[in-house]
Amino acid sequence: MGRGRCEIKRIENPTQRQSTFYKRRDGLFKKARELAVLCDADLLLLLFSASGKLYHYLAPTVPSVKDFVERYEAATHTKVWSDIRQERRAELEKVGKMCDILEKELRFMTVDDREQYTVPSLAALEQSLEAAMHKVRFEKDRKIGGEMSYLENMIRGKQAERYGLCDKVSASSSSSVPVAL
Repeated sequence: MGRGRCEIKRIENPTQRQSTFYKRRDGLFKKARELAVLCDADLLLLLFSASGKLYHYLAPTVPSVKDFVERYEAATHTKVWSDIRQERRAELEKVGKMCDILEKELRFMTVDDREQYTVPSLAALEQSLEAAMHKVRFEKDRKIGGEMSYLENMIRGKQAERYGLCDKVSASSSSSVPVAL
């Protein structure tokens, strides 16, 4: 006689839920061990209980969790291990450099009569201003084009509505029956 099927849903009784967790955890780890041994598969199994306790299984052929995760990162081109302090430091350096560049450009764009500028630096300033003007004009033209398209569509809609009303009026005048508009 086989086991009866049980519906897969959360077990409400906490004692029964914990007992089921331990039994199924042990079964899962047993299957993981069997898979690693039978198929010579490298395997890492991480499991957190509802209380947050960590259970893990690492196949005997894998030297360490870190090596296994690094292998995973290389295979999937994703980053699992990360040092937050290193990331923050790099981010701060990037923002600092950007601030320096922006401050330099701001000082450069406010031409001061007391400063002595070279011809090449003034030419570079002129080029950057022309590039900025080009971007502004392009964006302005794009916005105007969008507004024009919107207005043209609105005009077409109103014209179609007008033609429909004209057709109703002409149909009503030809049949001489008044139509309510």
